[in-house]
Amino acid sequence: MTIDRRSFLAATAASVAAPSFLAAHARAQEATTIGSGSQRYAVNHSFLAPIAGTAWGDTHGLAQDASGRIYLAHTVGGGSEKALAVCVYGADGSPIGGWGTDFAGGAHGLDLRKEAAGEFLYHCDTRRRCVVKTALDGTVVWTAACPMQSGVYGAPEEWCPTNVALHPNGDLFVGDGYGKGFIHLFGADGQWKKVITKPGSGKGETNCPHGLGIDPRGKEPMLVVADRGNRRIQVLSLDGVPVAIHTEGVRMPCDMKFRGNLMLVPDLESVVCLYDESFKPVAALGDGHPTNLRGQPTEKFQAGRFVHPHDAIWLADGSILVAEWVPQGRVTRLVPVKG
Repeated sequence: MTIDRRSFLAATAASVAAPSFLAAHARAQEATTIGSGSQRYAVNHSFLAPIAGTAWGDTHGLAQDASGRIYLAHTVGGGSEKALAVCVYGADGSPIGGWGTDFAGGAHGLDLRKEAAGEFLYHCDTRRRCVVKTALDGTVVWTAACPMQSGVYGAPEEWCPTNVALHPNGDLFVGDGYGKGFIHLFGADGQWKKVITKPGSGKGETNCPHGLGIDPRGKEPMLVVADRGNRRIQVLSLDGVPVAIHTEGVRMPCDMKFRGNLMLVPDLESVVCLYDESFKPVAALGDGHPTNLRGQPTEKFQAGRFVHPHDAIWLADGSILVAEWVPQGRVTRLVPVKG
């Protein structure tokens, strides 16, 4: 893992001399509170900063390990001296280092699972069109390419996985979000097992299954799909049997995470939503719709409003971390406000 604290300290010192209007903009962002009732959050749009020598590209995936370290998957921005596509931070947001040059340009989905042999990361690489399991230091365990044996692809280029969901038995579901729209089941060893859903707009069919999650809140776990192309959230059994479709409060869902009785959904159309066990909206946080500022300088972003949320996770302390699909990257921490 590359760690360059001297460069980081130099970069921090340089930022102190930034124009005063940028400092004022940052202060305004830090003072913003969003949400209502029991779901109120203080906004910190600058909780994470790029690792020294690496400029962020689109910030796509987030994970946190048992020790509190945070992992960020991003595409790597132009002018980077180090193509560290997976950046690592302390629980307080302090930079530690990074790795993952092979993921540059394609780092997308990121999930973490604690297993008998330790903790492992599952990556979806949209440039190389593969799923990769690594140790926390980036050591590759296995790589899964297009499952041609499934019989649903005419060429490997038709497959482009975006996210996975980790089956309780050790297997994993893979959403072919940017390919033909299938969901597949793979074994814990990275070997393909079967097709779970086929492309389409009917019940049990998917169109850009961009994100997947295992919902533990009911009597038995369910596979929940951010069926983004169909602008809905779909619930399936772990065998792929369709159970329900939900559209209330849904625009273009990207992924989901679960904590207690809540489901956290980053939505590409400028909002982060919380849903209860009945998939009813509890809160719509930082709603920037219909403002579209992708491609604009960060200084034009509106404090307390999101541009394009792409992934979101709960941190161990109960705060929410949001990564956005913007070319310069942005990672925001939402800290619960009590009282």
